[in-house]
Amino acid sequence: MARIAHLSDIHFGANDQRIVDAATAWLEARRPDLVVISGDFTQRARVEQFKQAAAWLGRLKAAGLKTLVIPGNHDVPLYDVVRRFAAPLDRYKRYVSNDLCPFYEDGEVAILGLNTARSLTIKDGRINHDQMDMLRDRFAKVAPAKTRILVTHHPLFSMPIGRGGELSEAVGQHDDAVKAACEAGVHLALAGHFHRTYAEAARKMVEHSGGALVIQAGTATSTRLRNDEPQSFNWLHVRRNNEMELQVIVWDGTAFRRASHVEYRHDGETWASREVTDAPTVGEVVGMSSNRSPDLNTNFSG
Repeated sequence: MARIAHLSDIHFGANDQRIVDAATAWLEARRPDLVVISGDFTQRARVEQFKQAAAWLGRLKAAGLKTLVIPGNHDVPLYDVVRRFAAPLDRYKRYVSNDLCPFYEDGEVAILGLNTARSLTIKDGRINHDQMDMLRDRFAKVAPAKTRILVTHHPLFSMPIGRGGELSEAVGQHDDAVKAACEAGVHLALAGHFHRTYAEAARKMVEHSGGALVIQAGTATSTRLRNDEPQSFNWLHVRRNNEMELQVIVWDGTAFRRASHVEYRHDGETWASREVTDAPTVGEVVGMSSNRSPDLNTNFSG
């Protein structure tokens, strides 16, 4: 089983340091196999904000935690117009990572991150055809039994983001991007950007979108909350490419605690979900083994 912590939208420069410290302590205690961070490390792509991000990543590295990181639209300068168009991600590459499309593979999962941040848009994202070719090529070489996971900052699909269920804009070149993910056999699509948690089978959102499960992360540490949704991140237990658990870990004002725990299984057609109600609270360390999975039954709902 691969245990993956998925954080997004850190926003150094508009963050709460208490929450950063609590999230770091949580990760150090549970020791995931990989920490995925899907963009927006900074609020305004300023040097001091990137230095804070680099220091935080240094803490994770010093704790022995592996990371896979990609930039977000806030990591591109907004008001520095010359830098925005001449060198949009130079500071990100200097302080965070020089690899804008990182790839990770072990015995159980293969994970590709794609940079969707662009100079020409203020907040929207885009995937170009070279990246689509990379997506197909990288995953074509992965053993069929492994779980193929795509990470982007902007989600491939339109998402319900408001109280009334209004939908967001999909990533640029949406149709071609979804087709590429389908052809690559993506099992899980992780993203952030909207500061809202969400999970749904791709084929329930868009026709002919393949068999992916779409998982959105909220903002992990930012004070820029939307619809009063608190800071949170995702805790994934990927057992097979057709079976996984998702726990949403939420800041309750004093600590990070489990808010929900759902098991997903792919039945050959789509992802079916079942709430897990008999598991311990992930935010509590005492009396809990981080490698323990709850006993599961087969009472599923689509």
